Amino acid sequence: MKKLILTAAFAAFSLVAFQACNNSGSSSAEVENTDVVPSGTYNGTADKVDPDEKEVYVKTSDGKMLELYFTEQTKLTQNGQTATFDALKEGQNLEVTVEKKGNRLEPMAVNIMQ
Repeated sequence: MKKLILTAAFAAFSLVAFQACNNSGSSSAEVENTDVVPSGTYNGTADKVDPDEKEVYVKTSDGKMLELYFTEQTKLTQNGQTATFDALKEGQNLEVTVEKKGNRLEPMAVNIMQ
């Protein structure tokens, strides 16, 4: 009987721990299945913007999902003017110039097209 109670307690603890991991409440959940494309310039839509991580997911016109972490070198513009990251909103049309570095993409320039 004692073994059964211990097993049930362990199962209940495991379930609670698993739920806590899945419901972290973070707004910066990663988008799975992103693509790595050759260096170049692409047009797409801002699918998700994460200001905490300075990260934007761009869905290109050919259906690829690009995960871009802004760096110190990333130039963000809107209407020909330099913009700050908080100008980025989901659903905006973007033109992004990326450089492929291994298995990741580094955004060199992001232009908010509206």
